[in-house]
Parts: sequence; C-alpha cells; structure tokens
Amino acid sequence: MYRARITGVGHYTPPNVVKNSDLEKLMDTSDEWIRERTGILERRFVSDDEHNSDMALKATNIALERAGKKPEDIDFIVYATLSPDYFFPGSGCILQNDLEIPGVGALDIRTQCTGFVYGLSIADQFIKTGMYKTILVVGSEVQSRGIDLTTKGRDIAVIFGDGAGAAIVERSEDDNRGILTTQLHADGRYVKELWNEDPGSRKMPRLSHEMIDEDDSIYPYMNGRYVFKHAVSKFPAVIFEALETAGVDKSELDLVIPHQANMRITEAVRQRLDMPEEKVFSNIQKYGNTTAASIPIAMSEAFEQGLIKDNSLVCLAAFGSGFTWASALIRW
Repeated sequence: MYRARITGVGHYTPPNVVKNSDLEKLMDTSDEWIRERTGILERRFVSDDEHNSDMALKATNIALERAGKKPEDIDFIVYATLSPDYFFPGSGCILQNDLEIPGVGALDIRTQCTGFVYGLSIADQFIKTGMYKTILVVGSEVQSRGIDLTTKGRDIAVIFGDGAGAAIVERSEDDNRGILTTQLHADGRYVKELWNEDPGSRKMPRLSHEMIDEDDSIYPYMNGRYVFKHAVSKFPAVIFEALETAGVDKSELDLVIPHQANMRITEAVRQRLDMPEEKVFSNIQKYGNTTAASIPIAMSEAFEQGLIKDNSLVCLAAFGSGFTWASALIRW
C-alpha cells in the first residue's frame, strides 16, 4: 500500500479588502463588536468579475509550481465548496476545463467547513489503493454573494469571507511521511442548527419571489451558542483521535491548523489541548471564515511563513454544518 503525501500547497484571496469599518456603513455594527465576538479585523470579497473556480485556478497554479508539477500530471480532482459557480454542474469540471486536462475525473463534495479535510481523506484512499498517482484537492468559497449584508443578517454577515486554497497530493513509498490518518464524522441530528434552507428541492419551486422578498431562508442561519458548545468539544476530540490512531503523542505535534471559524473557538480549543499559541495557527483576523477554503489557505500561509518544514507533524481539524467534524494528521 502506498502513502499519500502533500507535495505542494497554494492559496489565493481576492485583493478587495473589506474592513470592519466598511461593514459599519452597511449595518448596525462596530469594529469593536466584531473583534470581540469573532477576532476578525477584515475579510476579502470577490470583485464582480471574479468567481469561485477563478480563485481555485489561481490557488492550484501556485500549488502545482511548488510541487514541481504541471496540470497534465493531475489524475483526479476533488473540489470542496458550498458556493459553486452554478447549481450544476460542479465547479470541479469548470476547473478541469480551465486547467486544460479533459478526461480527468472531477468530484465535487459538500461538507462545508470540513470539506477540505474530507477531500484529503478521499485523495488519501485513492492513492493508497493505487488508483491515482497525483490528486488535486481544492477548497474554494464565495460567501460574500450569499449573505445578508444588513443589520438583520449581521450575526452571520460579519463572519464570512472569500478565498481558495489547494494541495497537490502524490503517491509516495516513504512509510514515515505523508498523510498518517484521517478521521471523519457527522451527526445529522443537528442539521438545522447551522444551515441554509433555501433554495432546495424540498420546495416547489425551489426558488420563488416570496423567498427572496419576504423570507430569511435564502440566507444562512446559525445557532451560535449551540455551534460553539459542540465545536469546542469535537475539535479536541477529533485531534486526539488522530493522535491515538497514529500512535503519536501530543507533544510531538509541531502545528495544529484548525478551521478558522471564530477566534474564540480557536482559543478555547487551544486551551483544551493545552498547547502554546505558536503551535495553533490562526489567520481568521485577515480573512474571516472561508469555510472549505479556510484550512488550505491557513496551511499555505503556514508553509510560506516557515512554520511547516520537512518532517513537521501537522494536524488539521475542522467542525461545521451537518454537524460534521474531521481531522488529518500529516508528516510533512
């Protein structure tokens, strides 16, 4: 059995910076209120002519360059997003066309904040079984076009941002390096605690003027306290599960990269893990919550900052809508 190893990472965030002070002009909020509750100082929003797959392509090109690969080396694409270019087909096919690699399989997955880690697990299994040699895993989100930028929607609107991250995952015969283990979980009892009800096929029609004009259901809903309660429990649990499965002690970890959901969640998780600040990566202050893109963006930045080196032991962990939660333990 082969080992799957990440050989290149890359990320892209739009140049359009939206500060908390900019949101003050759109809704009844304040920089102080947003900082205190989320830790976010600014986020990025796409321009009018920029789309989900555009960002994915830019992140992919960086990851390919760092891996020393060309698009034609890619055997398969796993694309994680809750905000695709179109309702269908999936953005993976659009990215495949942009990369000019027709015939290569493209799988879109929708597990929201855990999407990238779920995607890594899929790539890991395909490579371990010998089906593919080189897989592109992408997380890309355009949240700015799906949130209510008014006082009514401020609890959600101030949190999210846009961006993309990508990783090249390759076959390796080095038993000591690569993806050591992935852990995937879900609990559908809590679907309605963090969801976007409409549009969907449960309604006829699935989108109506009434939904747009009168109903909040077209915008995301989050039971913040409930999500916080579960996140601070599931994050540490799934990290410890990864360590136990791999037979690794927590003291050996060089870096934990959690999904960038909320600074208060990250801090609570860090305290439960009893780890120093420098070993728990955070960039939410710059980008907000970019959902499936959050972990690959953070991983790429950590690499650029020299926090991830050869032989670094890194744990990725995510929690989000579904509820879903997941982790990946990686020896770089």
